[in-house]
Amino acid sequence: MQSAVSMPLATNPDVQALPRTLTGRVLLAIAASAFVALCAHVSVPLYFTPVPITLQTFAVILVGLALGPTLGFSAMVLYLAEGAAGLPVFSPHSTGLIGPTAGFLFSYPFAAAAAGTVVRALRIGRSKFPAAIAAGVAANVVIFTLGAGWIAHLMHLTPGIAWHLAVAPFLPGEVLKVTAAAGAFVSLRRWNRS
Repeated sequence: MQSAVSMPLATNPDVQALPRTLTGRVLLAIAASAFVALCAHVSVPLYFTPVPITLQTFAVILVGLALGPTLGFSAMVLYLAEGAAGLPVFSPHSTGLIGPTAGFLFSYPFAAAAAGTVVRALRIGRSKFPAAIAAGVAANVVIFTLGAGWIAHLMHLTPGIAWHLAVAPFLPGEVLKVTAAAGAFVSLRRWNRS
């Protein structure tokens, strides 16, 4: 009989069972929140909007795709709780859970859940890549709706001005982030199967 230590990672039943245990799910949620925090610190402020460019949305989408709707939602709630507790998990150019960027931050649990739900519901061909793209788009709709909606409410802006301030400048970057998250998700699935 082969020991668990000498077994390859993908065939090790202890590793495969880890996400099914409560401890495994907690560890995955903590790791996912740390991943989003790291991506938040890749941040570039813009002079014309209070919303910085970050890699957070890439991370949120990937977390939702990889962990699924329930665990993805839970990981993003944990991320928000870490920020509310004062841990430096948000972008250094963000106002945190108050101010203009709060709507984006509060959208993350719902965006991760949307990505996880859509990618599991869609069956587009043999590859999961098209489904992951669609899931990333769905997550971005949630992020931009809540983020721009909050900015419009907070700053008393018309929908058109909120669009130009909180959505339009970010769309080209979001195309890249959604594509990268979908590619990473498909690669993770392939690696997990091997």
